[in-house]
Amino acid sequence: MKVVEIYKTNVQSKMQGSRIIGFLHRHYPWYNANFDLEDTDRILRVESFHQHIDNENIIGIMKQFGCKAEPLPD
Repeated sequence: MKVVEIYKTNVQSKMQGSRIIGFLHRHYPWYNANFDLEDTDRILRVESFHQHIDNENIIGIMKQFGCKAEPLPD
């Protein structure tokens, strides 16, 4: 079963986004994550085929990188 979570963020640059994605992929290899920085909400999309996505954990990781993330409703 595929699980998808979408977050509104304040990520400002591709470099910042790349660091966050690299961290997520190293520590959570079952996640497929990417940013859409062209979107006005600076979207972070996280998909998982094997694990539940922990919103609080994602928000905490974003805080570690000095960013905000807010889950968007389905």
